[in-house]
Amino acid sequence: MTSYVFPPEMPTALPVVGGDASFPVRRVYCVGRNYAAHAREMGGDPNREPPFFFCKPGDAVVAVPPDAPLEWKYPTQTALVHHEVELVVAIGKGGSDIAPERALEHVYGYALGLDMTRRDLQNEMRNAGRSWEIGKAFDRAAPIGPVHKADDVGHFDTGAIWLAVNGETKQQGDFSDLIWPVAETIAYLSRFFALQPGDLIMTGTPEGVGAVKPGDTLNFGAERLGELSLKVV
Repeated sequence: MTSYVFPPEMPTALPVVGGDASFPVRRVYCVGRNYAAHAREMGGDPNREPPFFFCKPGDAVVAVPPDAPLEWKYPTQTALVHHEVELVVAIGKGGSDIAPERALEHVYGYALGLDMTRRDLQNEMRNAGRSWEIGKAFDRAAPIGPVHKADDVGHFDTGAIWLAVNGETKQQGDFSDLIWPVAETIAYLSRFFALQPGDLIMTGTPEGVGAVKPGDTLNFGAERLGELSLKVV
């Protein structure tokens, strides 16, 4: 029997819609600038270059309940936090060098998530040629809703996604606008990492990202995934 110098933490987990089981989170991969309009808004080139990725730790995930706002504490060491609403892919079957035409077989389900970003710190690091981690991978940086099984909701070639702050729509897009669709993203990522059950892939955000402050209420949703709410405190 293995002994530990202190008790290991239980894995972060997300509830699964329609059952009592939970989805244990392993790694969180994020696709950068995967909508053309958002790439332009962030000063990038929207041409279909190979995707790039960054990671958030699994314990940066915080579950957003389906029926009540999540109270989300404004993070430290920043004066500029941005919202980024995203489709999240939950991997249920591992693999490496996955063929695009078989990639969706590896999807357990989908969720809605927010890639919360300390934009001022991210920009400082980017301008210095350093890693984005301090701006992207902080505590509770990935609020994510319940996982919907792909068997129940299907896959997402098209479908609206949106986010509103205090009732005013800020982000609105469609999954058909993804530069790298879900299947191709999975296939490309699996060339560099052996994907495992429990991995999450945040697929990128549409244009309209912007700042949040304490007191703001964010409502965000997508077709077939419902709507969720977060209160910044």
